[in-house]
Amino acid sequence: MGALSHIRVLDLTRVLAGPWCAQTLADFGADVIKIERPEVGDDTRHWGPPYLKTPDGADTREAAYYLAANRNKRSVTVDIASPEGQRIIRELAAQSDVVLENYKVGQLQKYGLDYASLKEVKPDLIYCSVTGFGQTGPYAQRAGYDFIVQGIGGFMSITGERDGQPGGGPQKAGVAIADLMTGMYSTVAVLTALTHRDRTGEGQYIDMALLDVQVAMLANMNSNFLASGQPPVRWGNAHPNIVPYQTFQTSDGWIIVAVGNDGQFRKFVEAGGRPELADDERFATNPARVRQRETLAPMLADMVRLQSKHQWIAALEAAGVPCGPINDLGEVFENEQVMARGMRVDLPHPTAGAVKLVRNPIRMSGTPPEALTAPPTLGEHTESILRDVLGYDEARIAALRKQSVI
Repeated sequence: MGALSHIRVLDLTRVLAGPWCAQTLADFGADVIKIERPEVGDDTRHWGPPYLKTPDGADTREAAYYLAANRNKRSVTVDIASPEGQRIIRELAAQSDVVLENYKVGQLQKYGLDYASLKEVKPDLIYCSVTGFGQTGPYAQRAGYDFIVQGIGGFMSITGERDGQPGGGPQKAGVAIADLMTGMYSTVAVLTALTHRDRTGEGQYIDMALLDVQVAMLANMNSNFLASGQPPVRWGNAHPNIVPYQTFQTSDGWIIVAVGNDGQFRKFVEAGGRPELADDERFATNPARVRQRETLAPMLADMVRLQSKHQWIAALEAAGVPCGPINDLGEVFENEQVMARGMRVDLPHPTAGAVKLVRNPIRMSGTPPEALTAPPTLGEHTESILRDVLGYDEARIAALRKQSVI
């Protein structure tokens, strides 16, 4: 029994931010019912290749993207544009604790599935809306895309190589970071609202916006700007105040070297066969190295390129110089620490035989999250939920299917 096994979540979201929140709740035992469009489903089911493969190597209907955010859920296909579909959603909401949705502002109101409408059938309902820009403000009606929000919210102004350097300019994150962080903040909001409901009996509405989250998560960069009035700039993989504190290309890959003091710098250049650099007055102290960054960095780059990634990591770890490899994902999942922590998990899948996923990273002694079921196939649980949760008989279910409501 998971810590949230007493909670039912009606998940009307798709793509990433909302599904990430729902998956986190499901990992802790919440019964998450994922509502999808008949025949089509969540958009990300089709965001491939790559697709999950069957045992004989054929593509399934599940793109790898979809698999990342939908484990431990049950899938029900419902046409919410139809009156009968809307009735099904209202009946499920009446038996749920939480509704998650990420439709455009006001879109569900025309279906009678907005917060005000569903509150009538479930007064203590927690209803969380996830949009690009929130329910209010001049941008409220705009569609929200993670990439665009990373730009509007300032993230890309501090991410990427320095202007004037090769490859310089703004850069987005390698994953949809605004979506993912909005999913995490939404999870916190839902759990907080559930705690309040349990104490007072009151439900509430949650308005989550990707842009709000993107601005908030800049953390110390925000406070640096607000304190100084000077917008921070891009430094790429370099540090504005410490040299060398950056990436270097080895003979066969990339490493990070994070020299924190002059003693570590000496050990670094000794490991590279260039001890004279530590005695050069231009580079002997960190303030000097910062001033001479443009002269020193190419010399260090040439030095590092002469040995392999593993040679450098072994030498620098032995010398006590902070360092680390830049691994591709093949190396990540072969990493002894990642393997020891069991970050990969394999689950049975009805068409693929098995699916490889990544476990929830939260570790708890009493109520840990669990990966129990693979991301569902489209509509896999439609009949069982209509029958077992709503009490529909086989004739009614067959009629709904004939009408393309499910």
